Amino acid sequence: MTQKPTPLNSIKISGPIPAHLARSVIEETLRNAILDGRLPCGTAMRQQELASLFGVSRMPVREALRQLEAQSLLHVVTHKGAVVAPVIEDNSAETYQLRMLLESEALRLSIPLLTDADIAEADAFIRALEQEENYAEMGRLNRLFHMALYGKAPNQRLLKLVEHGLNEEERFLRFNLQAMGLGQITQDDHRELLNLVAQKKVEESVLTLRNHLMRGMEVITTYLNGVDTTGKKTP
Repeated sequence: MTQKPTPLNSIKISGPIPAHLARSVIEETLRNAILDGRLPCGTAMRQQELASLFGVSRMPVREALRQLEAQSLLHVVTHKGAVVAPVIEDNSAETYQLRMLLESEALRLSIPLLTDADIAEADAFIRALEQEENYAEMGRLNRLFHMALYGKAPNQRLLKLVEHGLNEEERFLRFNLQAMGLGQITQDDHRELLNLVAQKKVEESVLTLRNHLMRGMEVITTYLNGVDTTGKKTP
């Protein structure tokens, strides 16, 4: 009997994985597959299947799944275990409000420590965004731009929380950016923000960031009124 294809069949493993790298390799591989849609929402992440796929014991698989759950890419469902989380969450407004708090503080701490090289890197991400036509890549570049501005914040736990929020947004943008029509508006916001950051205008930069995130929240909230939790337009 022919084996029925599953989403996990889309993941290709080349050669054995060193034991000391197993957790990180599994986490990164599954994260990329979730972000690019190879593992759609609702896909069950069974530990034994994954252990067999990667050729490892269940321990690094369990640790990788915990990391992905902490990044809001997986949910634990009763009687089903870990499953890939929905692309769109019902609490998007609350998520953006939390992002405003976390990212504002990260930016405030980071700006005094940013170098000319950091500013140039952020500018390069904007220029790449302005020329990019692949919406999945735009989501990735958006995340990298923001992290370039926040990256010098000395509070590593804060940065981890910030990056988790940006990971969640990247996944959302991959599947919805075209329908939302955010392209040029987003780059105008990024340009204004980077200009203020480069001048070390901390409070003005934070205010501009908050306005940027507020506009994003408003657009996404409006958009979500017309889609279901899998990202499909409702009748």
